[in-house]
Amino acid sequence: MEKAEIPLDSQTDFRRLSARPFIQAAAVTSGSSRVPPVTSGGASSAAAFLSGATVQSGLLLASLALFVSVCEGRSEASRGVVTPFVFDPKAVCDPPCKHAGICIRNSTCFCSKGYEGELCQYANCYPKCKNGGGCLRPGKCRCPPGFGGKYCHKVVCDGGCWNGGDCIAVNGVVKCLCPSSWTGSKCQEAICPQGCRNGGSCVAPGICSCPEGWLGGACHTAVCKRPCLNGGKCISPDVCRCRSPFSGPQCEERRKMF
Repeated sequence: MEKAEIPLDSQTDFRRLSARPFIQAAAVTSGSSRVPPVTSGGASSAAAFLSGATVQSGLLLASLALFVSVCEGRSEASRGVVTPFVFDPKAVCDPPCKHAGICIRNSTCFCSKGYEGELCQYANCYPKCKNGGGCLRPGKCRCPPGFGGKYCHKVVCDGGCWNGGDCIAVNGVVKCLCPSSWTGSKCQEAICPQGCRNGGSCVAPGICSCPEGWLGGACHTAVCKRPCLNGGKCISPDVCRCRSPFSGPQCEERRKMF
């Protein structure tokens, strides 16, 4: 098995190599079987023994992937458990590893940060996308309708909820929860408990807008521009109901009695 050698003369070289945009495995020349101590988050990580690695003539066979993990504090090295592997430069992965993944052994991919799966074909979002969202690319969720935010953790009502309504999710269904005096998909419709008659419309809680010829809280009172006389009653716009023996548009005429 062929192994590439990359000189590692200092911690600076170590950090430079381990900070490459994607993981590359290699045999690292070192005078010791220890990983040089590195700093993660301002705290110095303890030097880790690479148990299970092969040391021959000062060559430490391990993976820069492990070093990156130690540097970033993401591996089990921080808990004192390190499991290195040996990279085979002649390894073949068919189909090939995706998203800059490295074929380390036959049909075995080592994925770059942010990807997972047998072929590194799946993006990885952490925290996981919520409410049925899918990971579009590392750290970026694609949210289903009704949800938003970086991790699809926020409930979002299209167009918002008006008049003090709250956007909620019930059994996966996103909707507006309206105050008692409002209704509609966006809480945009006022409620008039008394009803608005004769073509009137509810424009605010308990308030009707009446068409011409009608008045009253429920648009139930007809308006006669010329008043009904002699006890007549306005029953619809400009229409009087007359008492006997009166008649006429305003009940102004007395019928003759025979």
